[in-house]
Amino acid sequence: MSPEQGDRAIEIGAVRLVGDRIVDRFQSLMNPGRFINSFIEDLTGISNAMVQEAPPAAEIMSQFFHFIGDSPLVAHNAAFDRRFLDAELALIGLRRRQEMACSLLVARRLYPEAPNHKLQTLVHYHDLPHKGTFHRALADAEMTAHLWRQMGYDIASTYGCGSVPFMILQGLSKVSKKQVDAYLRRYAADLGAKSR
Repeated sequence: MSPEQGDRAIEIGAVRLVGDRIVDRFQSLMNPGRFINSFIEDLTGISNAMVQEAPPAAEIMSQFFHFIGDSPLVAHNAAFDRRFLDAELALIGLRRRQEMACSLLVARRLYPEAPNHKLQTLVHYHDLPHKGTFHRALADAEMTAHLWRQMGYDIASTYGCGSVPFMILQGLSKVSKKQVDAYLRRYAADLGAKSR
């Protein structure tokens, strides 16, 4: 699936995470003006009838653009979501303004022992809250937020560094797996030096 091949988004969802709390949610189906294939119907449970009754994609993407504002974004397998988000925004003459981080890449570095790094597996692996259906936008957004928060907690407890900002977790996704410990120790040491 790729917007470069003409595929379109049919649902979008996000949560706003402030500190360790979800404080707002956005979710909507959207009608891109085309039919969806049976693979997508089976994966998501979203039918063509549901999409045909949904508001136009342009309307929903405009609302979503205002919802996210300049807030940093996190997605599980962000490269996939980024392509669709940027393509849908481009269709209405808008451009994403913020950074985007990948919880999948961070999880691969923090949890190499996990059976795999699919969102569903990591949610169960950490016994994180989950409701709704995997591969539905709002449920995936909520579970990604819980995973993101868990990764911050795990780093804070292992390295004794309190809360972990977005830029540190985002940076971790770009560090080689061999350098994860050194990267996080350096962050904790820098934080300790600043607090003296």
